[in-house]
Amino acid sequence: MEKHNLTVMREFILMGITDRPKLQAPLFVLFLIIYVISVVGNLGMIILTMVDSRLQTPMYFFLRHLALTDLGYSTAVGPKMLLNFVVDQNTISYCFCATQLSFFLVFIGSELFILSAMSYDRYVAICNPLLYTVIMSQRLCWVQVISPYLYCTFISLLITVKIFTLPFCGNNVINHFFCDCLPLISLLCSNTKEIEFIIMIFAAFDLIVSLLIVLVSYLLIFIAILRMNSAEGRHKAFSTCGSHLTVVIVFYGTLISMYVQPKSSHSTDTDKVSSIFYTLIIPMLNPLIYSLRNKDVKYALKRTWENKCYIFS
Repeated sequence: MEKHNLTVMREFILMGITDRPKLQAPLFVLFLIIYVISVVGNLGMIILTMVDSRLQTPMYFFLRHLALTDLGYSTAVGPKMLLNFVVDQNTISYCFCATQLSFFLVFIGSELFILSAMSYDRYVAICNPLLYTVIMSQRLCWVQVISPYLYCTFISLLITVKIFTLPFCGNNVINHFFCDCLPLISLLCSNTKEIEFIIMIFAAFDLIVSLLIVLVSYLLIFIAILRMNSAEGRHKAFSTCGSHLTVVIVFYGTLISMYVQPKSSHSTDTDKVSSIFYTLIIPMLNPLIYSLRNKDVKYALKRTWENKCYIFS
């Protein structure tokens, strides 16, 4: 039986987003545009926050790592999904499937905690502005970034190893457009209660802990804003948090609807739509939200462009 499973599972077949031939070409063009915008936007944000001296603050340090995680999990999924639109059979090798899952889990999990670190950063900036540079030291910023990366790498390897060391049944068709936990678990032959429990516990823990940090930070921020006497000060504080709050609501709302629900209530089509949203749409929107709503980023982009034009003129 084990030999049979090993032979069958040299590769998986991905069902993709749709099986309608007429939709393949337009969807390929649409998602290619989305992915290119995402890559350009996030790479641009990473480079801009590294080269511009005025963006060397904790806020933009976290923004750089947010862009890195966006780029990470969208690239883990996007290129393979795009390739599947133009090939006859949407296959993915056993090893590549495990690799895709592990990288996806690392970056998607890290983004949760980076968003919570960003909310804490905004809390300190608004509620303790005089002590901001002291509290948000370079060491603390690195701890808030490195810790999620290490923790999520451990969780990712644990889940990936658990899934891929269990025997798969003869069916190797994944009803999804990438190797995600739930579609893979449905193909397992053995008892899946343990791995389902592990995923549920860590997903709930990550969401609750990171979301609790965000909620407490913003509760304290709103209290501080309400105590401000100046209308201009309130507006500035709200504009400082607006971009991050928008990203948080969209990202957490999508993930909660996707993972923190019973297995029986999952709909394949709904899961695919949710997955498209947080693997491709959100990584495209994040740099746009921060660049369009943030004057510092717009000015930095303008300065960088003018300097480049001056050099080549």
